[in-house]
Amino acid sequence: MGLPRGQPLLGLHMLLMALNCLRPSLSLGEWGSWMDASSQTQGAGGPAGVIGPWAPTRLRLGEAAPGTPKPVSVAHFLSPVATELVPYTPQITAWDLEGKVTATTFSLEQPRCVFDGHASASDTVWLVVAFSNASRSFQNPETLADIPASPQLLTDGHYMTLPLSLDRLPCDDPLVGSGGAPVLRVGHDHGCHQRPFCNAPLPGPGPYRVKFLLMDAGGSPRAETKWSDPITLHQGKTPGSIDTWPGRRSGSMIIITSILSSLTGLLLLAFLAASTARFSSLWWPEEAPEQLRIGSFMGKRYMTHHIPPSEAATLPVGCEPGQDPLPSLSP
Repeated sequence: MGLPRGQPLLGLHMLLMALNCLRPSLSLGEWGSWMDASSQTQGAGGPAGVIGPWAPTRLRLGEAAPGTPKPVSVAHFLSPVATELVPYTPQITAWDLEGKVTATTFSLEQPRCVFDGHASASDTVWLVVAFSNASRSFQNPETLADIPASPQLLTDGHYMTLPLSLDRLPCDDPLVGSGGAPVLRVGHDHGCHQRPFCNAPLPGPGPYRVKFLLMDAGGSPRAETKWSDPITLHQGKTPGSIDTWPGRRSGSMIIITSILSSLTGLLLLAFLAASTARFSSLWWPEEAPEQLRIGSFMGKRYMTHHIPPSEAATLPVGCEPGQDPLPSLSP
């Protein structure tokens, strides 16, 4: 008698289910692998190299049978690959520039030739900015979507900005063909406050730490530098907070102030003395010489001739006064 239609398929299905039950099951979310049959030992009463529940080994509760593959967690395969550490520490530029560190910005030296030998032409160099106490908790992003933007500095304590391609960081002399010192000014973009990857002004004095991160076109990190030393920004003071009490001055400042005050007093006294000597005639006028009174016979000298004696000695002979006869009027 033949089997009804569909009965052979039902038997085959039951056989496959029975064989599937003989395999060691793997829990959801775990990875496992079957071991090579040649590496298994032959158990008594069972076929060689086959792992099955019929192994005569006595098992304890919760103990796996010998030869059962150990499950491996999926996180083991999805764990990030270690990023190569480059022995370079970012630092403030060494160029003698005004405003290298301000209240909202600071200038770094460019990472030229830092990733030489670690990068390809399509890679990008990113700058990671973090608060000093939040730099240890920063995790390198695995994709471009995981890159933190500048608004996350106030919430997460870090962000990434200033993506640069390698052709903008050549190993040539930076001063050849350029009009200024090459720097990376962090917090310089005042017109971009909310867009992703914006170089927005820094919100406070910090301190901050920075590092450079090399990422490929897909957003996977390839190499990174060390974290910089803490960078503290300048902070302005209100006029009311400035202490003007002289007791806060140093000893040298007090001595200099005393010397300058003494010199000022001496110069003032010298000016007063010179002014007194110069304008004393205005205060005490000179006495007029004594004049002769009319009708008095008293005098220092009385002359009987209009020619002074000094001039009389030089007159020619015959012209002495008192010796010439009066001219005659007769013909």
